[in-house]
Amino acid sequence: MNKPVLVLDTNVVLDLLHFDDATARPLLHALEAGRVCCVVSDATLDEWGRVLAYPEFSLDAARQVALFERYRSLSVPESARSVADLSLPRCSDPDDQKFIELAAASHARGLVSKDRAVLRLRRRCAPYFRVMTPAVAVRWLADMPA
Repeated sequence: MNKPVLVLDTNVVLDLLHFDDATARPLLHALEAGRVCCVVSDATLDEWGRVLAYPEFSLDAARQVALFERYRSLSVPESARSVADLSLPRCSDPDDQKFIELAAASHARGLVSKDRAVLRLRRRCAPYFRVMTPAVAVRWLADMPA
């Protein structure tokens, strides 16, 4: 069985690696165990690096590098493939469009997000991939055969 491919938005990655959110923790365990594969693009990794430097997180340079590398070690780079031939929905937040395009280009099974603008696109993204909150993604993983 091939591992299901997921795309995680930046807030979900923060929950997994920085905040150790209990709701999302089973998703991290699934990534660590290799039950699922997380794909990233240059654009999503760049955003991760920028967010880690936000003053509100009070992360020193060493912690930023550690968190950046931790995410990179849990993910697989996706080469930039064109999604121009797809009629993908447009997100009302242009910063989130990269996650939608990555999910479509990588043929991901799901995009895991807490962002309302992304979650509002569930039905419109359904022909391409599933849009899930972390809690829904954890239930989805629990229903998958081991």
